[in-house]
Amino acid sequence: MYIRRSTRTYKGKTYTSYLLVESVQTPKGPRQKTICSLGDLSPRPREEWLKLAHKLGHALAGQRDLLGRDPDLDGLIAKLPERPVPPIRPSPPEPAPHTPESAYIAVDPRRVTTEHHREAGPVHVGYQFWQRLGLDDILAGCELPASTRRLACAMTLNRLIQPASEHAMPAWMQRTALADILATDGTAPDEDRLYRTLDALHPHRAAIEAALVERERNLFNLDRTIYLYDLTSHYFEGVAATNPKAKRGYSRDHRPDCKQVVVGLVVNRDGFPIAHEVFAGNTQDRTTLAAMLDLLAKRVGLPEGATIVVDRGMAYDENIAEIKARRLHYLVASRQPERTRWLAEFADPHGFAPVLRQPSPRNPSQKKTCLEVNTRRDGDTTYILCRSAQRIDKDRAIRAKQEGRLLADLERLGRRVAAGRLKKPEKIGEAIGRLKERYPRVARYYQLAIDPQTGQLTAALDQAKLADAAQLDGCYLLKTDRNDLSGDEFWRLYALLTRAEDAFRDMKTPLAERPIFHQREHRVESHIFLCVLAFHLLTAIEKTLLDRGLNTSWATVRDTLKTHQICTIVLPTQSGQVLRIRKTATPDKDVAGLYNLLALSDQVVKPSHRWTDSVSSD
Repeated sequence: MYIRRSTRTYKGKTYTSYLLVESVQTPKGPRQKTICSLGDLSPRPREEWLKLAHKLGHALAGQRDLLGRDPDLDGLIAKLPERPVPPIRPSPPEPAPHTPESAYIAVDPRRVTTEHHREAGPVHVGYQFWQRLGLDDILAGCELPASTRRLACAMTLNRLIQPASEHAMPAWMQRTALADILATDGTAPDEDRLYRTLDALHPHRAAIEAALVERERNLFNLDRTIYLYDLTSHYFEGVAATNPKAKRGYSRDHRPDCKQVVVGLVVNRDGFPIAHEVFAGNTQDRTTLAAMLDLLAKRVGLPEGATIVVDRGMAYDENIAEIKARRLHYLVASRQPERTRWLAEFADPHGFAPVLRQPSPRNPSQKKTCLEVNTRRDGDTTYILCRSAQRIDKDRAIRAKQEGRLLADLERLGRRVAAGRLKKPEKIGEAIGRLKERYPRVARYYQLAIDPQTGQLTAALDQAKLADAAQLDGCYLLKTDRNDLSGDEFWRLYALLTRAEDAFRDMKTPLAERPIFHQREHRVESHIFLCVLAFHLLTAIEKTLLDRGLNTSWATVRDTLKTHQICTIVLPTQSGQVLRIRKTATPDKDVAGLYNLLALSDQVVKPSHRWTDSVSSD
């Protein structure tokens, strides 16, 4: 059970209520069933909704005495409908397999074997979440045939579990239980069919993504007020001569020698993808914001008053004006030169308040950064001054390292000039320019010049400028047009931007989105779209586990599930016939625990029985 917010507008006024709902299985898939209305829960923070839903669920099960005293809870329990508790009945025994002669057969135990072992755990979880998110129905709504839908599902699961090229993907399919789960004959498709599947998906990407976002919003009760936008790049293997978007540009993959595309991604506060777009590889970050806002408004709707969170790469005046013109709020990290205006406030220890940060559930012993914030209001803009003790040490260490390298290179350049190996003033100026470009963090504090008379190189340190920079070590600046939150809350909201960074990290590493080997534009976009679909599954799985108290990564879950298999048990009988039983293995304790948390059955497929005349596998 969980709590869902519902809004309706009547005579120009919006009314908000909260419903206690539960997910139930129907012939058409999982659906939401409303238990009762809880009225107005506005005094309770959103973080307590799940805990409250669990308490109400326990009350429905007759466990009210165990919940502890909560005056507010008593009033809510009074609204709950009477629900009889069904008696616990033992599971019916599995029916005995039908045999030609009787329910019992005589088996030669010395000849019993197993065969056709297939990895089942990861594909079972991936396929069940494919169905839970309604992706098969969404693809059917795009009028894609069943064979294309099955291949799209298989290709998405491949990205999720063990990414491979279209050439290697058929072999992976045959090593897993996909044929059993999808009820196919086990014949692996050739790579041409997989390419045709990519081509079939391409024109429907926007419709599929929009329908999937709406499905997830209802299934997980997701927030629509926060949109986190960031960009990354993916480089090509090959020349990509037929792709007009393949250009050289700033490479976040540290591959400036390769052509690339830039991918923009919007996620919500829970990390679910909302929309993505593929831009040319030489696109500047700052020029993409308006296009992405248009895309959001067209595909999923952009409610008035929502907050757009972006990093300093898009913190330009024209972008902020664009956000405000759409009646949206913004929260951005200011560009570094803007900090100088607040130098006196950063240097003053008064006014800063510590941000209380909880240890990571995955690593409770991890030391968190000591962060302080200070809020200042200037006109209609709120500035949040952030200062981190650990980041101070990091910034100073980086500057010291670059300064040492700059001085060493300057000394070598001076020796070349003194020895007469570099004489022309324009060549010396070019060498100085290259040093400034190589060490921009520290070169700005030095006045580098060459004496035209003596040819001697001089490097004068601007002590005042360096002292000002040292005071800004570990400091950064946020700004927003909102004034309804504290500095602590503003910082936590900006920190959610790491969800977009985590999404890129997941798609690049476990989902192997890069490097890109496709050369045609539509195939590249379909390849990225498959990775986004796989990331939807990944996020839904991790969110489901997190809601049930397990904070872990899909990579850990996937490796745990790999031990669960499907196999065929071969039973030679005394009559000379052989009974083959295709059956799911009993899962290990940790695998069964994951299935329980994900609300999935540990039976991947229904057992099947087949009689043959020979022990040899066919």
